[in-house]
Amino acid sequence: MIERYTLAPMGEIWTDAYKLKTWLQVEIAACEAQAELGLIPADAVETIKAKANFEPQRVLEIEAEVKHDVIAFLTNVNEYVGDAGRYIHLGMTSSDVLDTGLALQLVASLAILSTQLEHLIQAVRTQAQSHRYTIMVGRSHGIHAEPITLGFKLAGWLAELLRNRQRLCQLHQTIAVGKISGAVGTYANISPQVEALTCQKLGLQPDPASTQVISRDRHAEYAQVLALLGASLERFAVEIRNLQRTDVLEVEEYFSKGQKGSSAMPHKRNPIRSERLTGLARLLRGNAMVALENVALWHERDISHSAAERVILPDSSITAHFMLVEATELIRTLQVYPENMSRNMNLYGGVIFSQRVLLALVERGLTRESAYALVQRHAHQAWNQEGGNFRDSLATDPEISQHLSAKELADCFDPKQHLSNLEEVYQRLGI
Repeated sequence: MIERYTLAPMGEIWTDAYKLKTWLQVEIAACEAQAELGLIPADAVETIKAKANFEPQRVLEIEAEVKHDVIAFLTNVNEYVGDAGRYIHLGMTSSDVLDTGLALQLVASLAILSTQLEHLIQAVRTQAQSHRYTIMVGRSHGIHAEPITLGFKLAGWLAELLRNRQRLCQLHQTIAVGKISGAVGTYANISPQVEALTCQKLGLQPDPASTQVISRDRHAEYAQVLALLGASLERFAVEIRNLQRTDVLEVEEYFSKGQKGSSAMPHKRNPIRSERLTGLARLLRGNAMVALENVALWHERDISHSAAERVILPDSSITAHFMLVEATELIRTLQVYPENMSRNMNLYGGVIFSQRVLLALVERGLTRESAYALVQRHAHQAWNQEGGNFRDSLATDPEISQHLSAKELADCFDPKQHLSNLEEVYQRLGI
């Protein structure tokens, strides 16, 4: 049975209940900080910690009347806390709660994404190790070029995923930032010490210079890093789609027992998972564009970013996680067909070995220009004729035989010569 990962943890992070939970965490941490600085009574904070709660449906009911989400939340919390509630949100503004709580959601999402990325990295590494010597044709412009191995192709994917891992690590520093600086960010009614202590309790760093909001370049970076991760997954998916084409069929997505590919054509085995990844990558790129548009707010803040973020940040987080899960399963269960790889590599009598023949002739004294013209003529004849055979054509040409013995010509068609330096690439990546 193919292992599947649940998407529930990521989905929970972006529920209203989880969001309100982060708001309460921020408010309680701020109360604790103010108590530690002697600004509010410690016993009031203990009461707040013991009694503070909320009910998402009740918050929505209050919001329907007051038309303000944070006020609705605070009203509901105070229904639980009572008199001690007057110390909640003291000197703060709504964005202190909104943006710091959002940072907690982003950090939690990033942890899940990083964990799933590690699963994918391991899947690619395992396949690369298994196929480090599985020889196939390399292609440029979609046309046969020279031999490579499937392991080498996967090594390139692994290197790209490791760069994505580094970007996620760096992204943590960008988004793990809070602000408790009050209206327009001047600390007029709350001290920077409260902010520092509050952020410390929450595992965040204070924003060095917030306005009334945390600047949205941070959130745009989050969306862009996820879009770039999606672009990498899309690249892998497009490659698998091309290699699964009926006339190529060098690899294939796992097709489970009982699965059906078409309502009309029983023979169909379609690369649906790869196509799904390709389409979802477009969604991440679109969301990244919206996040860039959110950076330019008016003066110290407006809320033109707010409604858009309620869509794009959950969507990008959940979509990126789903894509990682799908990509992991796709790579783990990828079907590989070395026989088809060998067949494709030797089409037209091995025209992909033309450069080796060219270099061998140059080594025997021919000019590059004359050797190129000679080899190209045989290659194109083999390519354009039914049943054409490049190697046989070369072997029967007296001009070739004059310079290369039968063994020397045969050596030009040994694909292992193309793999002699790949070990260095594998060693760099620990494959």
